[in-house]
Amino acid sequence: MRRVEHIMGFPVSLRIDEEDVPEEAADALFAWLREVDARFSPFKPDSEVSRLDRGELSDDDLSADLVEVLGLCEEYRVATGGAFDARLPGRGLDPCAMVKGWSVQRAAELLTAAGATRFCLNAGGDVVAAGGPWRVGVRHPERADRLCTVLEITDGAVATSARYERGDHILDGRTGRPATGLLSLTVVAPSLTEADATATAAFAMGAEGIEWAAAREGCEVFAVDAERRVVRTPGLPVAA
Repeated sequence: MRRVEHIMGFPVSLRIDEEDVPEEAADALFAWLREVDARFSPFKPDSEVSRLDRGELSDDDLSADLVEVLGLCEEYRVATGGAFDARLPGRGLDPCAMVKGWSVQRAAELLTAAGATRFCLNAGGDVVAAGGPWRVGVRHPERADRLCTVLEITDGAVATSARYERGDHILDGRTGRPATGLLSLTVVAPSLTEADATATAAFAMGAEGIEWAAAREGCEVFAVDAERRVVRTPGLPVAA
């Protein structure tokens, strides 16, 4: 089974290599991601996030899902000394950096619950894979037609934060200015919640974020800094 839909501003592609997984499993996955977009987008005025930001909801009114997301945002804000922050000065509440990985990981868990054991879910370049080996390419930060490396993933997730798609869109919450110390940073972790949030948080930290990400349990890192130096952790699962 193969499906592609455009949700949350990026393409989401699904491949399931088992014929006995019902089409309804994919339907539920994409429905969940559309629900997340409607509920958590700061760009939709009627979303739960927008209503909270305008003061229309109290903490007691929030859904369990949003409470979980905001808790994760706070965890990473503290862990990075404020570099990762969903509440930047002068800007409204924006938990998108956490919501993407968290929601796609939950989508992958829906597949597993439906009986899928070999699948690859790619959300705008961030990947959750199961039943591999799967090969995942890491794009060169300055050459769209080149790869820096190829990873081999059996069960896990890969996420990359970089400047090549959206420019200097990741801000260092400590300064409010764009993070420019890295060209790209890729994290391999057991879940996309961890991989995506760690990649974004580390990128916001700049060069110091490489060591910070590498020290997190279960995380392997591939990074290219602003001087075009490549750093990778010893356990990075590079394909043979």
